[in-house]
Amino acid sequence: MLRELSIRNLAVIEEVTVGFHDGFHVLTGETGAGKSILIDALILLIGGRGSSDMVRYGCDKAEMEATFDLPAGHPVWRAIERLGLQGSSEDLLIIRRELSAQGKSSCRINGSIANLTMLREVGECLVNVHGQHEHQSLLKSEHHLEWLDLFAGEKVAGLKREYQAAFSRYGEVRQALKNAQDTSRHNMQMLDLYKFQLQEIRSAGLKKDEWDQLQEEKEKLSHSEKLMTHASAAYGLLFDGGSLEGISSAIAKLEDIKAYDSAVLEPLLEQLKGAFYQAEDAAHQLRGYRDSVQSDPERLDVIEDRLTVIGGLRRKYGDTVADILAYYKKIKHEADLIENRDEHIRQLEASLQSAHAEASALGESLSQQRLAAAELLSASVELQLKDLGMSRTVFRASLQRQPQGDGYRLGLNGIDEADFLLAPNPGEPLKPLSKIASGGEMSRIMLALKSIFAEIDQVPVLIFDEVDTGVSGRAAQAIAEKMSQLSGKCQVFSITHLPQVACMADYHYEISKDVVRDRTVTSVKELSDRERIEELARMLGGVEVTDKTRHHAQEMLVLADRQKGA
Repeated sequence: MLRELSIRNLAVIEEVTVGFHDGFHVLTGETGAGKSILIDALILLIGGRGSSDMVRYGCDKAEMEATFDLPAGHPVWRAIERLGLQGSSEDLLIIRRELSAQGKSSCRINGSIANLTMLREVGECLVNVHGQHEHQSLLKSEHHLEWLDLFAGEKVAGLKREYQAAFSRYGEVRQALKNAQDTSRHNMQMLDLYKFQLQEIRSAGLKKDEWDQLQEEKEKLSHSEKLMTHASAAYGLLFDGGSLEGISSAIAKLEDIKAYDSAVLEPLLEQLKGAFYQAEDAAHQLRGYRDSVQSDPERLDVIEDRLTVIGGLRRKYGDTVADILAYYKKIKHEADLIENRDEHIRQLEASLQSAHAEASALGESLSQQRLAAAELLSASVELQLKDLGMSRTVFRASLQRQPQGDGYRLGLNGIDEADFLLAPNPGEPLKPLSKIASGGEMSRIMLALKSIFAEIDQVPVLIFDEVDTGVSGRAAQAIAEKMSQLSGKCQVFSITHLPQVACMADYHYEISKDVVRDRTVTSVKELSDRERIEELARMLGGVEVTDKTRHHAQEMLVLADRQKGA
């Protein structure tokens, strides 16, 4: 649930912090007082677009923060884990957003920096906002299939994932077939180029580690004279220079006197003997190395020619010999496809037929599940509409298919297209919502659908921004009662001008606008029982509040409490 909302320097709001409760909340106030700014703040906090125009005039930035209290199993925690954000040990989720006067935005989720995409993904799990403009989504049939699939649940969702994987494979094969059927001059030109490149690489007879081995051998041959000279000099210094002879003489001298001071001389003697054996071994190895060094100008010329050939291939086809060989394998495959085009096309046509059959079968299974869900959704909506004063209205979630060949046209979401149809009055035919529903009917249909989906999508906060506009009398009362019932499943907020809606709320907030130090300031106040009577009386009577309107307001609250307790 939304527990607290803080706003600073957003439009006409200078600073507001307001706490909320479980249940049904209404926000009322004069037109222009700033009721919708609270909703705008929440929309910004769940990833809505912001602009510098929203920052209060003369301020550097606007700041918004919302605190949500959510159970451990709520889907939002999975989203936060998936995004790599910080969770909470107290089941609290704190979202903060700042909007600068230059239009820059910064967001934090439980203290972790987040971008707008992350904020929207988290926000989708937290808040649904519905207003008069939101009804437009109900008029667009492309959204109806999404609503139906959400209602159908995991069984349809699993089938839909299987179908979309099959549809993706079908699309890949279809594209491959289209490419293979391309008989343009470009393909023939590419084949000639591939043949030339294949011959050039093949004739080089490349070996995977050849370049490094040749470079090493070249380095050795290029410096063979220096290697031999210095190795001979080092050998001479050890043997002919007397180094070994000197160490041997020192050993003999110590052997003669070690008996007189063995504690000191014995360890020194052992060190000299070790040094002598190591130097002698090194000298023998130097002699062997010196004898192995050869000068081979012809071999050096061969290596340099080979490196030139490989270097040319590296400039054309890859940074390493391995890259060149990988490119060779790739263009060989491409050349084979072009040369064996007819056989390749036959194989792709067979694969396409198989992929189409698989996707069609899954699409048919998905469609059957949707048909069953459509009947249940239609019956559920009609039941909700009955509570909303539309008892004789017929609602149908209708599915259509587009024939194609021996089957139906495949789309990303299956073979179905959905449309919500309505017959408001007995004897009238079913027609699309866009052609028949009035504003008041749209409000009630939206409310009916949200009553059904509240438990399915698990969004804890529902906000209705003046969805009761254009509704009055019994219809308004029915909407109020439905919102009150809906608040038993989630937290409900309604911005309203109707006293029939306001009296049914569990909590009533007044938004007012005043001028302080020549600046307009909006404030939010949770009303007491007495203050609720005054506000309802204002809504009933307009500018002049009389004892009669106060009495009427009090009576409405009593009747509302009785209705909620029924």
